[in-house]
Amino acid sequence: MDVGGNGGGLIVNKQRAMIPNKSRGEFVRNQRKDSEGFSESPDLEFEYADTDKWSAELSELYSYTEGPEFLLNRKCFEEEFRTHVSDKKWTELDMAQHRAHAMRLLDGLEVITREKRLKVSRAILYMVQGTFAECSSEAEVQHWMRYNIFLLLDVGTFTALVELLNMEVDNSAACSSAVRKPAISLADSTDLRVLLNIMYLMVVTIQLEDPADSAEWRASRETFKTELGSPLYNNEPISVMLFGMVTKFCSGHAPHFPMKKVLMLLWKSILFTLGGFEQLQNIKVRKREELRLPPLPEDSIRVIRSMRAASPPASASDLIEQQQKRARREHKSLIKQDNLDAFNEKDPYKSDDPREDEDDNDDNDNSMEAEPFPMERDEVMPPPILHPPSERVNFPKGLPWAPKVREKDIEHFLESSRSKFIGYTLGNDTDTVVGLPRPIHESIRTLKQHKYISIAEIQIAKEDEFQKTPLSGGEEDVEMCSTELLYQGILPSLPQYMIALLKILLAAAPTSKAKTDSINILADVLPEEMPTTVLQSMKLGVDVNRHKEIIVKAISAILLLLLKHFKLNHVYQFEYMAQHLVFANCIPLILKFFNQNIISYITAKNSISVLDFPYCVVHELPELTAESLEAGDNNQFCWRNLFSCINLLRILNKLTKWKHSRTMMLVVFKSAPILKRALKVKQAMMQLYVLKLLKVQTKYLGRQWRKSNMKTMSAIYQKVRHRLNDDWAYGNADLDARPWDFQAEECALRANIERFNSRRYDNNQRNPDFLPVDNCLQSVLGQSVDLPEDFQMNYDLWLEREVFSKPISWEELLQ
Repeated sequence: MDVGGNGGGLIVNKQRAMIPNKSRGEFVRNQRKDSEGFSESPDLEFEYADTDKWSAELSELYSYTEGPEFLLNRKCFEEEFRTHVSDKKWTELDMAQHRAHAMRLLDGLEVITREKRLKVSRAILYMVQGTFAECSSEAEVQHWMRYNIFLLLDVGTFTALVELLNMEVDNSAACSSAVRKPAISLADSTDLRVLLNIMYLMVVTIQLEDPADSAEWRASRETFKTELGSPLYNNEPISVMLFGMVTKFCSGHAPHFPMKKVLMLLWKSILFTLGGFEQLQNIKVRKREELRLPPLPEDSIRVIRSMRAASPPASASDLIEQQQKRARREHKSLIKQDNLDAFNEKDPYKSDDPREDEDDNDDNDNSMEAEPFPMERDEVMPPPILHPPSERVNFPKGLPWAPKVREKDIEHFLESSRSKFIGYTLGNDTDTVVGLPRPIHESIRTLKQHKYISIAEIQIAKEDEFQKTPLSGGEEDVEMCSTELLYQGILPSLPQYMIALLKILLAAAPTSKAKTDSINILADVLPEEMPTTVLQSMKLGVDVNRHKEIIVKAISAILLLLLKHFKLNHVYQFEYMAQHLVFANCIPLILKFFNQNIISYITAKNSISVLDFPYCVVHELPELTAESLEAGDNNQFCWRNLFSCINLLRILNKLTKWKHSRTMMLVVFKSAPILKRALKVKQAMMQLYVLKLLKVQTKYLGRQWRKSNMKTMSAIYQKVRHRLNDDWAYGNADLDARPWDFQAEECALRANIERFNSRRYDNNQRNPDFLPVDNCLQSVLGQSVDLPEDFQMNYDLWLEREVFSKPISWEELLQ
């Protein structure tokens, strides 16, 4: 199914729907205005967060092909329930009876017969799904889900499920059977899907905090969170076991694994144990306090939420059309004063009233669009767009971000100033300003005022010290947090994990063409019998597209969370993961992903809301028609697709930041036109990360590109943080960016990473010269040594032969 093809028609239909009571002529004129860059479409009201709403995350677990299994789970539960309890309903029993039945089901998981185990697992899954047959609304289903899940957690169900999952993963018979099959379907992964469904629902539901939760539930949540991130399951965190499933699937040894469910459980486990974006910010603040660094200049998330999207730049065909129109216009010499005033009012620095300033900034954000000046067109200036109230940060007049300066920037500035005015250099001395003119003194003072020292710089300096002084450097105090435990767990196989995730991401990307050698990620969505009617085919097409979108969402979130947490824990952990992503071609893969009609991808309607859980188990389903499937939902955009796009852009930023060799990869792979097309999405956060990626490569794109893209350059000035003394817009030669140094840069980084991993984690490879030696006579002689029996029996003979009968030269011993 072609996502892009469907999306375009939906956009036009949506725009038509947005303009009722308009004649066709007016609609066409508005469309033409949009193409000229005067788009009045509002910003996408998208709030970036760790996850979507709880109900949306629940529904994405199930493919629409799994729909009939809801009733099968209910049937298995009711058979077990009637056999052991009574004809009463589950919701009518008291807590003691609930607990007794949960324990009974838990015992049933330990039976030998596979069919019996599967029936009991389905009964537990029905409980986790909220015993929906006895509920009359979605809210009631969600209430019983939480109650049942905390009950099952309390009796120890999760540990039993992990053991069963381990057994299924190691089931060589199922793996060899799946390898031999020409076509794998939903039926091949039944046992695994049931177990993963229960585990996912438990993790997602327990993670959700509610102010009304009891103290017992809160305590259970914290205990479960600690256990999930600790090496309690097979001496490794649960995430490491799931990573193992991913690599086994990608190697071709287990093609029946339901990869979407594995990835979703992996994502939620990492999110729960390590924490989301808010927790990351708190960890960052705490670590800066511990290292006695100045506080952060601002909260990035709050700043981005306060920003407004800019209108997209016009395409090449639109620019040509504008030039032709301008050539036809005759009255260019006379300029009306009111038009000039209207243009000048757009300057964000002129108003003194902060409320006016906000409006002006919103208007000024539209500077990215390639529109002619008001004096060059006949149309009246469009009215300002009214945005709904949202959380905003009141800044002083000017730019949204505080500027930052690195120590290295101050050193370069002083070196060049000394060479210019005095003719000598002082190395890394940033304090001596003798002989320099007064303006240089003021410049240095300004640079030092905005100097920013990152946690990573401190960590690198400490690591250098450990490498230089392995004996006198002392013991490193490593905090055994969840991030550290996870890194230690995935370290031996981290390169394989990264390659596997990127393989699946490539297979799920809408731009990828089906190849015979690519991995099959549709094992848990294709039914046993392929569709026979047009309606069934359309439904399966929607399901397959939705399936791929959810996989992209999960992988992008996993990679971003790991990169951010590893960078805070230790920068070389982050660099190790980032370098293996780069080696596995992550940069061209993300660019390939964005080389599509990104508007169509973000507004894709690959969902059937009436089939989503829990709606489908509570309400009577209407009859599906081809028209209702084509119409999709009424949302302005698809949350998961916009979330995925922002995540992938953030990953690309993290991989390329301060790495000139990787920045050149962006240039070599011609990323500028691809990224510029992504600016058409009117969402501030997405545009910000696109502009950051354009900024780092601007100096390498040539003067003509900068000249032709001045609106984009202006947007970078407005929205991206300024680095004082950064000449990104001019294309001057950069001392750090010599082409012949690129390979050396990566090699030096790799050597540092290997030294760090070897020093901290590889006990076998330590230099024996640096190992501590016990020189105390008393402790050495006092050690208990286990001697073999034959030695003890012949001890007298050994003494006579080795000690008494041999002469001792005391002079040689003393020397």
